[in-house]
Amino acid sequence: MKNQRVIAITGGIGAGKSVVSAILRVAGYQVYDCDSRAKQLMNTSPAIKQSLTLRFGQSTYKSDGTIDRTKLSATIFNDSESLSFVNSVVHPVVKNDIDKWKKEMTDDKPVFIETAILKESRLDTMVDAVWNVVAPLELRVARVIKRNNATREQVLERIGNQTSELHCPKPVVNIINDGVTALLPQVITALSMA
Repeated sequence: MKNQRVIAITGGIGAGKSVVSAILRVAGYQVYDCDSRAKQLMNTSPAIKQSLTLRFGQSTYKSDGTIDRTKLSATIFNDSESLSFVNSVVHPVVKNDIDKWKKEMTDDKPVFIETAILKESRLDTMVDAVWNVVAPLELRVARVIKRNNATREQVLERIGNQTSELHCPKPVVNIINDGVTALLPQVITALSMA
């Protein structure tokens, strides 16, 4: 449907965006996961493959046609120009993919876009409202260490590279995921305002 509301689910690494998305999926809502779709599109989009190969060389992709994430990560790590280039190639393809995905919806229930980089990807221009998932820093660090088998230093570096302030002209609902405050009632309340 053309009139459905689009709501972003955002928040820093380890805040619990995926948990909120899982609750929504169980409740029958459609959620577009930008991170996982971007990874798929980097393997399947001819435009992305061509741009990355031209910039970083043929070895950016493995012999099976999938991107060599380890090589690309090593290339763009601590190189903001290369990271900006990758983002400038991937973000427009993701936005087009979201447009196609929205057109496939058959009802007028709100749809959700899960993204850690709402402003940087310019997805803030595509949404009607924002759900910002928040959690205390130490809890976020602990979650990511456990989930990614990462060191504390690696996690803190990733957190430091993310934009901490959410500046968005759209309505924002904060969802607290501190391990104490119940999530489900917050999601139900947020849905009632969607």
